[in-house]
Amino acid sequence: MTTIERIKTLIAAFSSPSIDKRHESVKKVATYGERAVAPLIEALEDATYPDLQWYIATALARIGKPAIVPLLAAMSQNSDPGFRKYAAAALGEIGVPAVEPVIEAMAVDDRELRGFLSLALCRIGKPAIEPLTRRLESSNDIIKTCAALTLWQMGEEGIGVMVKNTNQEEISKKDM
Repeated sequence: MTTIERIKTLIAAFSSPSIDKRHESVKKVATYGERAVAPLIEALEDATYPDLQWYIATALARIGKPAIVPLLAAMSQNSDPGFRKYAAAALGEIGVPAVEPVIEAMAVDDRELRGFLSLALCRIGKPAIEPLTRRLESSNDIIKTCAALTLWQMGEEGIGVMVKNTNQEEISKKDM
């Protein structure tokens, strides 16, 4: 059995009636790292029910950094909201390593994709605030707008940073 066949067998076990088998399969498939990313993304594209999508997203999140760029590429090519929702959840669970690539990926015309990327950043939370705040000064209007809207969606912490940033700009303008 090839490595890809072993990975696909483990992915198939995500549908097992045994929760222990599902959890064990997620752990095992994640040990394959980057080699498991493409089969997992393919499985996520084909998945037809939320439990399976959740297990696939969990496995991608456990793989971490090697899954970021392929997930972003797949999200830009696959406009299915279910796929994007779980891919964004995986990116959000990856956390800090995904922040900069996700922000940069927002510079697209695809409004729906930008919304899912924003959700990933909201899921990451506090570690995304400073990089988003820096983008409020971006020369790219899409990135600037996305950063502001994402900070707004983050609630009190994100809005607080925006208000503080606006107040500092007003003080700076008065000093000129």
